[in-house]
Amino acid sequence: MWLLPCPLRAAVVLVPALLAACGTPQPAPPATAPAPVATPQASQDGVLARGERLLVYLPRSGDTLRSIAAQWLGSAEQDWQIAAANGGIAQPQPGVPLVVPLQAPNPGGITGDSYQTVPVLCYHRFGSGGGRMSVTPTRFAEQMQWLVDNGYRVVRLAQLGDYLAGRAALPPRAVVVTVDDGYASFHQHAWPVLRRLGLPATLFVYTDFIGAGLAVGWPQLQELAASGLVDVQVHSKTHRNLIERQAGESDERYRQSLDQEIRVPRELLQQRLPTPVQHYAYPFGDANEQVLELLARQHYRLAVTVTPGGNPFFAQPLMLRRTMIFGDHDMEAFRARLQTSRRIGTQP
Repeated sequence: MWLLPCPLRAAVVLVPALLAACGTPQPAPPATAPAPVATPQASQDGVLARGERLLVYLPRSGDTLRSIAAQWLGSAEQDWQIAAANGGIAQPQPGVPLVVPLQAPNPGGITGDSYQTVPVLCYHRFGSGGGRMSVTPTRFAEQMQWLVDNGYRVVRLAQLGDYLAGRAALPPRAVVVTVDDGYASFHQHAWPVLRRLGLPATLFVYTDFIGAGLAVGWPQLQELAASGLVDVQVHSKTHRNLIERQAGESDERYRQSLDQEIRVPRELLQQRLPTPVQHYAYPFGDANEQVLELLARQHYRLAVTVTPGGNPFFAQPLMLRRTMIFGDHDMEAFRARLQTSRRIGTQP
């Protein structure tokens, strides 16, 4: 007698039973109420949960991303990290939980095929005269407003320190604004724009120029430094080219001159202004090994050239790139100088 294989015989035997079961209504099990779900309760400081890398915060009425960043990240200027961790939100909503990253997820700004670079913009004068080095107030205002409207984040030059050391991340479209020399036109024309938009900038001054005919005076510098938006830093004492020796200048005399150009203005600014002086702009953008050694000895953290381009996380802190902005640059030329990323494998 021919027999079905065992698995098929079992299936045939089970079919009538399965059909019978399908045809006979079965009583439904008694309904049971779902178990209550516990609602997380925020602590007194608004924290719902906390780990090593992030916390979940319950915003309250009056909270802003800046106030939350100041409370949990140590600086209101880190608000962009909270925005990015929550889908790019502009403001928190009271009662809606918010993720606060306690550690920067990508300090170097590295992606699959590129890495972040931070452009440092360099201005000199503002007004209708002054040739190519002078940018009109209208054009400067348009440039700063364009940055704000197009997702760029103007950060302080000082923030590059931790970024270069791999300790902190910067916004993907971070840009730094600097102004050289210390002309009074900065206070007259550029400062009102920066103040209105809340944008920080660094003003590099050479101290022998302070109070001269076209320069800012000490009262103006004190006003700028007290604002919290403008960092006043060193652009040397006399604005001499630091790598060019004067006729008949001996090694010792050259060393003494460099000391005067690097140490003296730093001490003077620290005596007269309420801000730390740790940054240096090379006159004409030039430096050599002797200059770098003296800067390090005087505890300068960052120094800038006028070599154009953006600065990656591995840039040399005392030889940062900086891009000149001239008066004849239209908006297209301005946008072209905002290098905020570079493809891996390409040359600077």
